[in-house]
Amino acid sequence: MTGGYFEVHGTGAVRLVPLSADTLTIGRAPGNEVPIGSQTVSRLHALVERFPSGWIIRDLGSTNGTTLNGVPLREARTLHDGDRVEIGPARLVFHAPGRLAGTRTVGVEPPPAPPALTRRERELLDVLCRPYVAGGSAFPEPPAVRFLATTLGVSESAVKKHLTRLYDKFGLVTNDDRRRSQLAAEAVRRGVAGPPGVGTAT
Repeated sequence: MTGGYFEVHGTGAVRLVPLSADTLTIGRAPGNEVPIGSQTVSRLHALVERFPSGWIIRDLGSTNGTTLNGVPLREARTLHDGDRVEIGPARLVFHAPGRLAGTRTVGVEPPPAPPALTRRERELLDVLCRPYVAGGSAFPEPPAVRFLATTLGVSESAVKKHLTRLYDKFGLVTNDDRRRSQLAAEAVRRGVAGPPGVGTAT
């Protein structure tokens, strides 16, 4: 299990939850990747997400909070090997990618080749990924649809159509507000995004 995983204690038998996707949700609702059946845990309690800079965790406004290594989690934080996350009765120990990979230092497989993209799709991804390739923040937020439309000189409807096609091409099938962030992270990981300032032609 070289791609990173959580070791989950306090909810019965110890179990291992692999970080096999770019996001992982934790909460009381059974649909979470890490469900914790306790009334002290919010239905959607915390989010673990992969960025080019590494895995981060954020509390999603839960009622009783999340602690990281015994300290209340107030903002998004980068996870390091051996970090302990406590949510309700559960303790999750983070094992970084490569933790069980022997002498290998790279814990994830090489990213797949990017899908075939149109010129407009590449332009949109260039703008979408600028906060990620600029390096100004460890936890960047993707540009809003309105900003993308204004920068590219197209309608918001056209941007949404392009994004829908890109979600399909990159295999992002979940229908939630994090998909633009996931798309940007995946485009950077797969080498699609260009440097800032590229690709604004109409």
